[in-house]
Amino acid sequence: MAHLLSVQTRITLRKQGNFINPTASTALRTALREYSSDDGTEYLHKSIVPTMHYQKSLPRLPVPKLEDTIRRYLAAQKPLLKEDQYSTTEKLAQSFQNGVGKQLHEELVNQDKNNKHTSYISAPWFDMYLSARDSVVLNFIPFMSFNPDPKPEYNDQLLRATNMVCSAVRFMKTLRAGLLEPEVFHLNPAKSDTDSFKKLIRWVPSSISWFGAYMVNAYPLDMSQYFRLFNSTRIPKPKRDELYTNDKVRHLLVMRKGNMYVFDAVDRDGNLVKPAEIHAHMKYILSDTASAPAFPLGVLTSENRDVWAGLRQKLVAAGNAEVLGLVDSALFCLCLDEEVMRDHIHISHNMLHGDGLNRWYDKSFSIILAKDGQAAINFEHSWGDGVAVLRFQNEVFKDSTEKPLVGPGSQPAAVDSASAVRRLEFKLDAALESGIAKAKESFTAAVSKLKIDAVQFMKGGKNQLKKKKLSPDAIAQLSFQMGYLRQYGQTVATYESCSTAAFKHGRTETIRPATIHTKRCVEAFVQQPGKHSVDQLLGLLNECSKYHGQLTKEAAMGQGFDRHLFAMRYLANTKGMALPDIYHDPAYAAINHNILSTSTLTSPAVSLGGFAPVVPDGFGVGYGVHDDWIGCNVSSYPARNVHEFLQCVHKSLEDIFTVIEGKPIS
Repeated sequence: MAHLLSVQTRITLRKQGNFINPTASTALRTALREYSSDDGTEYLHKSIVPTMHYQKSLPRLPVPKLEDTIRRYLAAQKPLLKEDQYSTTEKLAQSFQNGVGKQLHEELVNQDKNNKHTSYISAPWFDMYLSARDSVVLNFIPFMSFNPDPKPEYNDQLLRATNMVCSAVRFMKTLRAGLLEPEVFHLNPAKSDTDSFKKLIRWVPSSISWFGAYMVNAYPLDMSQYFRLFNSTRIPKPKRDELYTNDKVRHLLVMRKGNMYVFDAVDRDGNLVKPAEIHAHMKYILSDTASAPAFPLGVLTSENRDVWAGLRQKLVAAGNAEVLGLVDSALFCLCLDEEVMRDHIHISHNMLHGDGLNRWYDKSFSIILAKDGQAAINFEHSWGDGVAVLRFQNEVFKDSTEKPLVGPGSQPAAVDSASAVRRLEFKLDAALESGIAKAKESFTAAVSKLKIDAVQFMKGGKNQLKKKKLSPDAIAQLSFQMGYLRQYGQTVATYESCSTAAFKHGRTETIRPATIHTKRCVEAFVQQPGKHSVDQLLGLLNECSKYHGQLTKEAAMGQGFDRHLFAMRYLANTKGMALPDIYHDPAYAAINHNILSTSTLTSPAVSLGGFAPVVPDGFGVGYGVHDDWIGCNVSSYPARNVHEFLQCVHKSLEDIFTVIEGKPIS
């Protein structure tokens, strides 16, 4: 689940992830969003409509009908099971529907009616993340890298770090002042994304404002996760971690060579510290000759959560409570790395996990800047699904590249950075030093197994697919099904996450891209291409596209089956009930062992994104379907051959586009 980066790109609100972008400079010219600018340095813009104007009136996430959930569950199981296995699973599912499932469903519905301030999935989902004891690294931390600044001289590490910190603080101030434009998906922007509509809707009471937007085909999205962006961290505790936020503090956490520094980025009046002063503090940190610590504390955040919880208690007992408090409460973490990035594979590894020494993985998010100015965000997943992170990334990129507050000619302020910047010192005993050494060993062992590879298909993309009335996402997903069948000869559990941010406290729902339609289609393409005419193969592509579109719409409207079944299982556990038989079915375990875990993202700010596989024998598939090309950035562990998988995906895309062009497969 490490990659549930669900962000809004269209009303299907599909889940996002990785791609390679050779046309970054062109993409910059495409609109991120046009806002009225603030003339000063305090705010990104001043929205006519208050940030949280729609939050109160957002519709509630529906609990699906039990019979719909069971029907959808069985449809998703069909392509994965042999007939006798399917027959067993069908009986267990029907028995659940007519028996204990009915009782659990009714209780869930009643519980939901009594908690109208939230969604039925919110508390169980937080609990799932915070109770997980695995390391957050590779399991719950994805990354998204920034495109380079289009002005090459601004990609200097010092300049870019300063400008990004200034833009990040401006974003935070805009958000907290209620001046950040609300997150709205516009189906008809000519009507709804206009000053005249905004001036009207701002006067509609917030208790009914959502309905006003809905009347003009605009869909406001949940923004409840945004407050966790800043001054937040995940604190390790035995059995279940806690989320901590302290919005009263003003300092930034900076890491370099494993050393940790803090300085105020906001002054006592709540204003952004002068950019020239931030510039000076950054220069001071980058010039610090202090050597890397023998026992870098950051690596502890990569440990098993119970192990880390125990070591954190030892840290506090050793007299480190005050410095840990500074780390936990910092605005965010800025990681200044010493390495120059060689290529996109190096970027993926560095931004996803790095060397473990120059990171504090528990922070809600970190901005990472390599020596050559390559930048990325990685974020801890428990507090949110990436909607807020991508919005933040888009805004910071736009602001720092279009309105940089320092440039190549800027002089850092003549201030006493030695007094303003504090390098944090920790008191360590032998047990803590041993714990750090063991954490480093565990980290190195884990990340050394991860392989990442990428491919670009340059023979077609969104434009060609849309001309043929085929869903670009459906075709990309089909190529993964086809590639896997070509490589391993089978159809397996596949996960594509879909945001349910159109609902109050919505999180995600799962799209299940492996279907009876994709199975029929990939077998025809891979195993029997000569037995089908081009028109027949095109017909199979159309079937896949239509059905995938239906699944996507259902998921976006909270009408999948995964979250509903998960919530009922969670309810049974909290009641101390014996787990119903459906959950003991090997087929239930298999469909939740997601060998193909997939995520898509296209944004003018983002060039690459990545996440690790969610199971040891899986692939973490990030992809982007662009106008004329398709990019995939994929990870795996030794159980799978990622290079060969990508070759099979590329061949599958070649075959699909050959058929789309009306030619037979060679």
